[in-house]
Amino acid sequence: MPAGSLTLWRWHSRSCPHQKKGRSWTRCKCAIWAQGSLGGEWIKRSLNTRDWATAAATVHGWEASGQIGTIKPELPTVRVAVEKFLDEAAVRNLKATTIKKRRELLEGKLLPYCKSKGYRHLKDLTVERLRDFRRGWPYSPLSSAKRLEYLRAFLRSCVEAGWLEQNPAAALKATKVVHRPTLPFADDEVERLIKAAQVMVDFGRYGPRIEPMILLLRNSGLRIQDAACLERSRLDGDKVFLYQQKTGTPVYCPLPEDVVKKLNTVENENKRYFFYDGTSQRESMVKSWDRVFKKVGERAEPPVANCHPHRFRDSFAVSLLLKGVSLDSVSKLLGHSSIKVTERHYSPWVKARQEQLEAEVRRIWA
Repeated sequence: MPAGSLTLWRWHSRSCPHQKKGRSWTRCKCAIWAQGSLGGEWIKRSLNTRDWATAAATVHGWEASGQIGTIKPELPTVRVAVEKFLDEAAVRNLKATTIKKRRELLEGKLLPYCKSKGYRHLKDLTVERLRDFRRGWPYSPLSSAKRLEYLRAFLRSCVEAGWLEQNPAAALKATKVVHRPTLPFADDEVERLIKAAQVMVDFGRYGPRIEPMILLLRNSGLRIQDAACLERSRLDGDKVFLYQQKTGTPVYCPLPEDVVKKLNTVENENKRYFFYDGTSQRESMVKSWDRVFKKVGERAEPPVANCHPHRFRDSFAVSLLLKGVSLDSVSKLLGHSSIKVTERHYSPWVKARQEQLEAEVRRIWA
């Protein structure tokens, strides 16, 4: 029985009552063989099965791949591929925020786009169509660059699974991102914020905690999520130790005596933490602190514009750099995964570099 360029037939055993009917008789349970040529290779071999449907599926799989012994994997739809990619991300124990961002792009943006255009299969995602998909992104240049990395990672996993021959997103160039120097709080701005915090002690359950939080952020360089979820056990004397939530980098930083005293005055029903109640979502708590600091900036006299908790981290880093602490040491204190991250954000504030620039300008005047 022909199957493309290969032929299936029964190799009747001596005990088979249909032996004399020849190879064309297929209604028995004798072994099935394949014979013919495919891709320039000639074969005559047993398929190790007695089921005709199984044998036919094997041969059709070979013909689909164009090579004997190789079965081309069944290509999933875009939706199925996205589901498998996100499931794999969960198995890899990626952070919830990372999975959330990938889900937001793939399920929230890519799948609706494919549905509106009628693109069902992975092969429909060509370079030009992905460019058209990116044009509708509402993100900033930096966020757009990160989303492109997520898209490339998704399609790269499809290539690794054998569903695509190449990654079409690799041809998309990243959005140009202009990194502006980080602007820390000035010393007088920090003082005004502390005074405003002292007046806002009646500002709900956050009121008595605002000043200790400001002092902690300013003198430790912690991210707001790490500070908001700081465990009391992490404070050993005048030193705070923890793993940065974002990078997993261990950080061990001493605190001034007055900051330690102020932290120990913080009252919390959950005795395990300084500020965290242990039940709410950590991302929600971060957003709540963002709103609190916005109010503190508005109530300062005069008001402090763009009062965001991350600027205290910048103030911590810049104050160290201006006092001559090396960029490598600051990078370790901040828990950056690489010194390149620190250099990109804070290179304008490196004291030695700034002094060299000033000396060169003065030399021109002379």
